[in-house]
Amino acid sequence: MSVRIRQHSLSIFFAVLFVLALIGQSIAGLISFNEEQLAHGAAAVTWLDFVTSSEFVVDVAENWQSEYLQFFLFIFATIWLVQAGSPESKEVGHEGIGSDEEQKVGRYAEPESPSWAKATGWRQTVYSNSLLITMGAIFVLSWLAQGIAGHTVFNAEQAEHGQDLLTFGEYLLSADFWNRTLQNWQSEFLAVGSMVALSIVLRQRGSSESKPVGTPHHEGAVSAE
Repeated sequence: MSVRIRQHSLSIFFAVLFVLALIGQSIAGLISFNEEQLAHGAAAVTWLDFVTSSEFVVDVAENWQSEYLQFFLFIFATIWLVQAGSPESKEVGHEGIGSDEEQKVGRYAEPESPSWAKATGWRQTVYSNSLLITMGAIFVLSWLAQGIAGHTVFNAEQAEHGQDLLTFGEYLLSADFWNRTLQNWQSEFLAVGSMVALSIVLRQRGSSESKPVGTPHHEGAVSAE
């Protein structure tokens, strides 16, 4: 069992961090929400009521959608765009989807290759783009969840102040929705861009996200030897 845990330790590590952070967010969010409730003369809610509320869902969803948009765009961009010297990029001159032989698909598949990589037609096409498709689907679903939950929260605040309610379509065009959306997008784009650029000249010994410490700046981690 210890060997299997070691083999999957990176995934386990981040799964545990995710669960702990989500629980922490729910507790801190509950305390903050109930403080506002009491300040407005309303009743406090239970933890279960809070984590199933639109207030909690919108905060979670708006972070998820921006993270998966980041991955979606980075995966897509690195097919065609390169950055000389960055370990986050392919070598200059290797842009594109690659040949069947390079990708080990169809008749070039290995005995242990996934079955859909050995297939032809739509199955190979779907599997060849399955990571991008999945990231894009999660982004769209979490963005939709943000919109639905945000719409509920926004209209609740509007009603509380005696202001007009918005339809879902009107909310998607509102400043509130795009403020929630863009404040997350800009931070994700900055983080990815910084990682790509800084990894050209900076190193972290032992990390797969960094070039070997002594590698010249102009070489990427996957430069041909």
